[in-house]
Amino acid sequence: MHGGYTRGAALVAALILGMTATVAAGCSGRDDGPSGPGTTDSTDGSDGTDGTDGTDGAAPPADTALWVDPDSPAARQAAEWERQGRAGDAEAMRLIAEQPIAEWPQAQGDPGPRVREVARAADALGQTAVFVAYNIPHRDCGQYSQGGAADGSAYLDWIGRLADGIGDSRAIVVLEPDAVPHLLDGCTAEMYHERRYELLSQAVQRLAELPRTRVYLDAGNPSWVQDVRRLAEALRRAGVERADGFSLNVSNYQTTEDVVAYGTRLSEQLDGAGFVIDTSRNGNGPAEGHGEESWCNPPGRALGRPPTLDTGLPLVDAFLWIKRPGESDGECRGGPRAGEWWPEYALGLAREAQNGHRDGQ
Repeated sequence: MHGGYTRGAALVAALILGMTATVAAGCSGRDDGPSGPGTTDSTDGSDGTDGTDGTDGAAPPADTALWVDPDSPAARQAAEWERQGRAGDAEAMRLIAEQPIAEWPQAQGDPGPRVREVARAADALGQTAVFVAYNIPHRDCGQYSQGGAADGSAYLDWIGRLADGIGDSRAIVVLEPDAVPHLLDGCTAEMYHERRYELLSQAVQRLAELPRTRVYLDAGNPSWVQDVRRLAEALRRAGVERADGFSLNVSNYQTTEDVVAYGTRLSEQLDGAGFVIDTSRNGNGPAEGHGEESWCNPPGRALGRPPTLDTGLPLVDAFLWIKRPGESDGECRGGPRAGEWWPEYALGLAREAQNGHRDGQ
């Protein structure tokens, strides 16, 4: 798929074509993020200004393709529905199956083998793999995606194995969705704060050592921490200045326009740092009127802008599908456990995209 879209991706691109100018010109209860991206162990737009071919920490070229998993849950679902004669549903599911979606390495056990498999598969095609490191101790502070490494030593060992799996392959790593915002909203107990900052900083350092990996430390979303100066200070304590930037909107539904505006304000506090945006499910923007858990499997949402490293926006390094569309946010609104595949919800996201993608407009 290098350098072009397949049928499903072309349809998504066509559905979204009209919103680019608005985002470029324009710039919710709290998101529990990985109670959206949370997986129960399931799962720069620059061209290398240092004159290299992407080594020594250079950004992947904007025309570099992102790796698509040919055996993703959505791909298997589309194939199953095709066999069952559900051709229309299979076609809709391919809107997800044919897009590059982040890999969430398992938190239990050794993530290295699967990470190595994905990284090498992307390498063989000259593509970039996207990973999410989501295993910080006391993860999600006891909510839908609770868990994480047993202690700091176990976490750093896990990060090391993940890093070893990537090696010298070209990759993007989104580091610990929600971990920093949860330090600021009162969710994570005070006794864990200092150690979390230390662990995040060490994780950034380890991943930043990889020659062709870009690291983005998660910073939540526009509806969460409103004080960007306070958030920037926390990100610095967590080592963001050694990373390549920060990530926004992971597992949430905030519009691309709002996220770009928020990210721009945050970037101003971080010396112009770049950022990546999760657009996997923000096609219809956030759900309104659904109470405190409006972020959890809200109805009527849609797939967002297709993943790309060529965003046309100077601070936005990539639009990515970080949360896997179709994986549950948690046991709410009839959903399975956080991170489990939910084909009916995936189909709803795809159908909404087919029937009038708006990106919050």
